[in-house]
Amino acid sequence: MIGKFLRSALLRLFSPLERRILDGVELREKTSPATKAAQRLLFHRYRELAAAGALPPLREAGLRVFSQFEEDGKLLFVFAALGIARGTFVDIGAGDGIMNNCANLALNFGWDGVLIDGDPDRVSRGQAFYRGHPDTSTHPPRFVCARVLRENVNELVRAAGVPREIDLLSIDIDGNDYWVWEALDAVDPKVVIIETHVEFGLRSVVVPYDRDYVYPGRHPDYHGASPVAMEKLARRKGFRLVGANEYGFNTIWVRRGLAEQELPEVAVASVLEHPRNRERAARFEAIRDWEYDEV
Repeated sequence: MIGKFLRSALLRLFSPLERRILDGVELREKTSPATKAAQRLLFHRYRELAAAGALPPLREAGLRVFSQFEEDGKLLFVFAALGIARGTFVDIGAGDGIMNNCANLALNFGWDGVLIDGDPDRVSRGQAFYRGHPDTSTHPPRFVCARVLRENVNELVRAAGVPREIDLLSIDIDGNDYWVWEALDAVDPKVVIIETHVEFGLRSVVVPYDRDYVYPGRHPDYHGASPVAMEKLARRKGFRLVGANEYGFNTIWVRRGLAEQELPEVAVASVLEHPRNRERAARFEAIRDWEYDEV
């Protein structure tokens, strides 16, 4: 989410014409025939390796096309292991839908889905982008402009016409992510990618639910749930941890019983090994004595 705020701030520095020129150059490359062909070849190569029992570890599969970090490559790997070339997604906290975890799937693999965000300017920008893009103009992903709470998440998802079985659920709202996933039962995703708060380390804690929370709140590090707490929630909901982005905060979960050999479960501590996380853990000291729910 920090990347989305930064992107919005940078866009405001340019005139409308300059923004269109810069976006056009960058986005043409991201959805070029060469980009599509390379990713699809990689998808099929992963399928071959899966059939041979020779897939590399998920941690080696990262690459960035539209995602904030290297989530695009890891999701490509996961869905290749699952044998899902074209699927459906729900993205909660999607921003403008351009720099997020689902844009690459929509634009380069033809996925269908729903993008939910509470900022009307971002939603309008995203709608215009997808309606105007040749890869999605005839059937763009659907946008919902709403602030997502645990009280309304199921109503919003059902009203959007989302099928019960979906392939990917992405949640990144910088705050009540844990509580929204806990409440969400309108869909049964195969894969979930959700932000956790690595600053909490291996403590099993969640910041109490606050329906009025807006990032950065009282303190920019006082929100969300630790990876350990999220793992306990995921386990209750029938998911296992298979990896995360390089920094460990965007965690990836797969429904139990799906591709267990190809996508083995990993320990929470294994996704927190990046040196950056030692620095991030020190930030907890400023909020150590604040209120937490221990789970």
